[in-house]
Amino acid sequence: MHFLFFLLSMLGLLHAGSFNTDIMPKDLNREILKIRILDQKELSFDQIDKTKFSEISDLAYAAGTHSLFMVSDEGKLYEFRAVFTDRIETLKPVRAGKLRKKNGKKFKKWRRDSEGMTLDGRGHLLISFEEKPKIGWFHKNSAKYGRLIKTYTLPGKLRSMKNFRSKNKELEALAWHPRYGILTASEWPIKQDKKKRQTIYSLKGREWHFRAEPEGNSAISAIEVMDDGNILVLERSFTGLLNPFVVTLKKVYLHHCKKGMCRTKVLLKMNSHKGWGVDNFEGLAKVGKRRYVMISDDNDNFYQKTLLIYFEVKE
Repeated sequence: MHFLFFLLSMLGLLHAGSFNTDIMPKDLNREILKIRILDQKELSFDQIDKTKFSEISDLAYAAGTHSLFMVSDEGKLYEFRAVFTDRIETLKPVRAGKLRKKNGKKFKKWRRDSEGMTLDGRGHLLISFEEKPKIGWFHKNSAKYGRLIKTYTLPGKLRSMKNFRSKNKELEALAWHPRYGILTASEWPIKQDKKKRQTIYSLKGREWHFRAEPEGNSAISAIEVMDDGNILVLERSFTGLLNPFVVTLKKVYLHHCKKGMCRTKVLLKMNSHKGWGVDNFEGLAKVGKRRYVMISDDNDNFYQKTLLIYFEVKE
């Protein structure tokens, strides 16, 4: 029994790292796409810095230090050294740890569901949470790595769990806008809104509404600010194992809104029933001009993968 455990452990070590993969249909005409996929990796790590690597929910990238931060919905924070050229040049784990309160104590299990992450204009690492909605600023480069520094005041309608359709459908996405500051979005629209009327909220009080994709249970999983100040949105739709898993990348135009609804444009729709090898994509980060990465949550499930896709928006 001990030998078997040792053998499995060694196999895990041998297979740790990042490996090339391909989620694109073989017969796809790539020239007609509005997005150019530059590189695709499967990340396979048992532990990083004695912290289990799984369930990645969002990303943030500090270009100056080539630091790619990953947060899991189990309240864990990872840092990779990542260099992006026309491919993923370097991707190496640096450190990891658990998110903690100001006093260094662990968050209770039902208050550590970290889902969204971004870096603000000063390089502060911000993380949003479900179950008890909050957005906090956390240490990212000191001995207090992963420790809470402060929390931010949310708009009134986002402060109470009672306003959300589910305790697991709260502050899923987070971004920082140079004009509007911290932006957030719930996975599903709040109870007072129609089910297909999605909203991006600024902590300064602004709101932008747009229509969710027509697929069933289409939900926001991540947002990012684009070079022109508009918003790149990652949506996913899952309604059952026998039905298509659909992941959509779309652009929301913040300054083209009529009658309360903003114009959108689908950049890429990935449908598992049309040859796309999609998984549960949850995270999104800008890593360069027109260039982004998105990542999937493996749900700590043997049959799912952590996929990191590096892409460029053509227009």
